Amino acid sequence: MIEETLIKACIAKNASAFEELYKRYSPKMLAVCYRYAKTREDAEDMLQEGFIKVFGCLKQFKFLGSFEGWVRKIMVHNCINYLKRNKKFNDTLEITNENSLCIPEDYIPSLIQAKQVVACIRSLPVGYRTVLNLYALEGYTHAEIGLMLDIKESSSRSQYVRAKALLKTVLAKNNVILTVESQEIIEQLLRAN
Repeated sequence: MIEETLIKACIAKNASAFEELYKRYSPKMLAVCYRYAKTREDAEDMLQEGFIKVFGCLKQFKFLGSFEGWVRKIMVHNCINYLKRNKKFNDTLEITNENSLCIPEDYIPSLIQAKQVVACIRSLPVGYRTVLNLYALEGYTHAEIGLMLDIKESSSRSQYVRAKALLKTVLAKNNVILTVESQEIIEQLLRAN
């Protein structure tokens, strides 16, 4: 099914269309959720909640932009709300204030190295990890992040700077030696503003 037909079939409550849409987008969206979650179970919960919201809001999609981008935005907001609701962001944010990473495969020498980098990012405190994901990977500004997370813009900036520094330390501690190509990609993603 082409995307527009599939979406319209979902709006018409076609069960097989819902299943097809879920199959088509759930792997990518699970990767988005996984970047925000501490555990796979949390990521799966975020994914399920996110798709419930996506299916409930399908009539609002205007077919003007990328459907995948629209779904991704809902998923990111759902992940943030999940972290807030479960107090997983706010508790860690106070501590950190005191103290499938999307890299093109042709730049990574092996799948093992990619998994190591993702594991290092996921090991960051949730406040750092969340700001890093929102800024470097999702492209939100620090002002937007501040509004989303109910923090000051300056807190978003400092969380991001600290996240980058801690990520470099964690990569070194885990003996993740990056190729020149993958280092360039990561530095592009994590470039200071």
